[in-house]
Amino acid sequence: MSVLIVIPARYASTRYPAKPLVPLTGADGVPKTLIRRSWEAALSVSGADRVVVATDDDRIRAEAEGFGAEVVMTSPDCANGTERCAEALDRIGGDYEMVVNLQGDAPLTPAWFIEDLVAGLRAHPWAELATPVLRCEGAMLASLREDRAQGRVGGTTAVFGALNRGIYFSKEVIPFTAGTYAPHDPTPVFHHVGVYAYRPEILRAYPNWPVGPLEGLEGLEQLRFLENARAVLCVEVEARGRQFWELNNPSDVPKIERMMAEMGIS
Repeated sequence: MSVLIVIPARYASTRYPAKPLVPLTGADGVPKTLIRRSWEAALSVSGADRVVVATDDDRIRAEAEGFGAEVVMTSPDCANGTERCAEALDRIGGDYEMVVNLQGDAPLTPAWFIEDLVAGLRAHPWAELATPVLRCEGAMLASLREDRAQGRVGGTTAVFGALNRGIYFSKEVIPFTAGTYAPHDPTPVFHHVGVYAYRPEILRAYPNWPVGPLEGLEGLEQLRFLENARAVLCVEVEARGRQFWELNNPSDVPKIERMMAEMGIS
């Protein structure tokens, strides 16, 4: 019943080159790189048996090994984090119950998001992978809308149906909602948290499927599962007062640093 956490990290991001090495200053005024903060977030997860950084870049490798992380080198040809996790699993080997993809651009991911995700996949044998969704409050929905209005790719939203089975994920804000919401009001929009828990057999199958039209349009790796009729479980998680945001654009750095200061995260 072992759980492997893989943190995929690449240097040559189209939208934000060198993103894993971007420093983020916490509440104590000490800067740490994004990849280090992601690794520390993974170490705080209860029930994780092993944490590795999967990268194709020696600069990221040097940084990660410098703060004590285990690193698995993977091919520069991996198209996304899921493919990188699949290659890392092949290189590591072992009989893991599930593999968690903690993407390296989400340093504010609370440990209980991942713990709830693992528990959700264990509780639903029909699901082949699981991913967390967080109901937006008015302030988060306003931030998502502002990013789109300014032409920025911000967070991803998710819609799901019966049994919380995933229907679609988009970089647009879906479903459509009219009007505005007060900052702390719940909304019908769910923010997709970029973490995945895969059963090993579905993770190994993923790189063999071609990129479908929806994945090509949206640039979202999880759509490849839906386009191949695979069962994706959306696990609703609770913020518990924590703010959450992913580092997608340079403009997100001060936003995340402000959130860390407000929450006292060093």
